[in-house]
Amino acid sequence: MAPMSTPRQLPVTVYTPDSSLANPFVMIRAMMADLWKGRELAWRLTVRDISAQYRQTFLGLLWALILPLANTAVWLYLNLTGIVVLQETPIPYPVYVFSGTMLWAIFMDSINAPMGQTNAARGMLTKLNFPREALLLAGVYKTLFNSGIKIVLLLGILPFFKVYPSWGLALFPLGIISLILVGTAIGLFITPVGMLYTDVGRGMPLVMQFIMYATPVVFAMPKSGLAATLFKINPLTPLILTTRDWLTGGSPELIGFFLAVNAVGLLLLLASWIGYRLSLPILIERMSA
Repeated sequence: MAPMSTPRQLPVTVYTPDSSLANPFVMIRAMMADLWKGRELAWRLTVRDISAQYRQTFLGLLWALILPLANTAVWLYLNLTGIVVLQETPIPYPVYVFSGTMLWAIFMDSINAPMGQTNAARGMLTKLNFPREALLLAGVYKTLFNSGIKIVLLLGILPFFKVYPSWGLALFPLGIISLILVGTAIGLFITPVGMLYTDVGRGMPLVMQFIMYATPVVFAMPKSGLAATLFKINPLTPLILTTRDWLTGGSPELIGFFLAVNAVGLLLLLASWIGYRLSLPILIERMSA
C-alpha cells in the first residue's frame, strides 16, 4: 500500500490588537504586497464596471464629456451675455473654461472613486477574502480611463482656437497624475467616515462646488482682495494652473508650490491608506451586523 501523502499546510496569520502597528515597515510592505496581488482583480473589476456603466446608454462614452461640456456652455453663455463679467484670461476663454472644467472633473472622479468602489463592493467585502487594495486600484483605473477620453477631446479642440501645445505637453501627464494623486488621497481620507455616515457623501459635492469657485477653473486669478488671497493659498490652484499651462503652451509660474502640494499629497495618501486598511475590518463587521 502506498503511503498516504501529508496534506499541504496553509499559511496561518494571527492578528492581535497591536500587530498592525507594531512595525510600520512590515505594514507598508504588506500593503504593497496586497496592492500587487490585487492588480488582476482590480483590472477585472474595472472592465466589469466600465462595461456596466456604458452598456445600456445611447450616448455611451460621451457621458464622460457631457458634464464638462454643459458647464463650459453655461459659463460661455454667462460671459457672452454679460451676466457675469470675467477677467481676461491668458488663453481664449472657451479653452480656459473647458480645460479647467475637464481637469476639475478628473479631480472629482479621483475623489469619488475610493468611496464609490468600497460602497459598490459591500457584498464582496462581507463574504470574500481578497486584497482590499484591489478596490482602490480599480478606482484609479476607472479614473484614468475616463481621463483619457477627456484628454483626447481637449487635444482635438485646441487647434480650433489656435492654441498649440509646446514642449510642456510632455509634462502634461504628470499634471494629470498629480490631480489623481491628490484627489485619491482626499477621497481615501474621507472614505471610512463616509462609509459610516452617508451625510459625508452627500455633503462633499456642496463643499467641492465652493472650492471650485476658489480655484482657477472658470475664473482667472484675481489681482487683489479676499478672492486673490483665497486663490493663492488654495493648494489646488498650482495643480490646475500648472497642468493647464503644460497643456496649452503656457509658462508655469507655481512649480515650487506644485511640487510641495504633491509631496503633501503623497504623505496624505500613505496616511489615508493606512487608516483605510486599519478601519476596514471594523467597517466590514458593522456592515455584516
